[in-house]
Amino acid sequence: MSEYRFVVNDEQEDERIDKLCAQLCPDQSRSFIQKLIKDAAVLVNDKAVKPSYSLKEGDKIVVDLPPAIAPDIPAEDIPLDIVYEDADLLVVNKPKGMVVHPAPGHYSGTLVNALMFHCKDLSGINGVMRPGIVHRIDRDTSGLLVICKNDNAHRSIAAQLKEHSIERVYQAVCLGRLKSTDGTVDAPIGRDPNERKRMAVHDNLMHAKNAVTHYHVIEQYERYAHISCRLETGRTHQIRVHMAHIGHPLLGDEVYNHHKCNIKIEEPGQVLHAGVLGFVHPSSGEFMRFEAELPLYFQNLLKKL
Repeated sequence: MSEYRFVVNDEQEDERIDKLCAQLCPDQSRSFIQKLIKDAAVLVNDKAVKPSYSLKEGDKIVVDLPPAIAPDIPAEDIPLDIVYEDADLLVVNKPKGMVVHPAPGHYSGTLVNALMFHCKDLSGINGVMRPGIVHRIDRDTSGLLVICKNDNAHRSIAAQLKEHSIERVYQAVCLGRLKSTDGTVDAPIGRDPNERKRMAVHDNLMHAKNAVTHYHVIEQYERYAHISCRLETGRTHQIRVHMAHIGHPLLGDEVYNHHKCNIKIEEPGQVLHAGVLGFVHPSSGEFMRFEAELPLYFQNLLKKL
């Protein structure tokens, strides 16, 4: 079991205990911290508190993180497109249609199932169902992901994600012609209050997190545009939500694009590819940058356009 100890300073006073602990333990999600608080694994001045507890200057916080549990996930001999691998991490080019980690309805055929066959030891920080997973991309999004083999690598990559220092550039095809060649969408994203499986732009930061996407037009077509998007933050469905928000939803997106498509796409789902991934290596300190070419269905679509 790992133990973290903090003393609340004057700038942290009045902060919620769950929010501050999530900030001070960047490799743990806020929901996981809330579970620890409810299980009395987080103490303030040696006493259990509620996740909504408002901190006071001088409060002594102790966070006990339980040891990682060996995942009970079946290893499956699924081919992986491994772009890079060393003792600390792997960079994988995920195909369109593959779910990243097991979840209700998807307990096999996932990237994690494939990783369990390829690599026996993975970071256990994110829990039993997500060994080695620091960040994820949607099932119908293809492209690059970094997978951590140990907790030290996981903490390093998680910290870089929190600091927004990781380079992530996607390519997509969206509906309509954009007026500007380059632009930025700065709009907070949170759960859609009317549909929990969707995300939405919110005006109230109480219900959303800061989200920034920079886009660049690569090519304009009669009814569509081929664009690149650089993520400054990494919210769930960020590019899909932001482009729909400005009136240019992604082609093939069945959640955020309600317009009829007059062109056939060889593979279902949004046309979105995580083509560039760059980060500082957790052991060497070297900046590493990887690129993955567009999948064949994406290339064929561009030819049609």
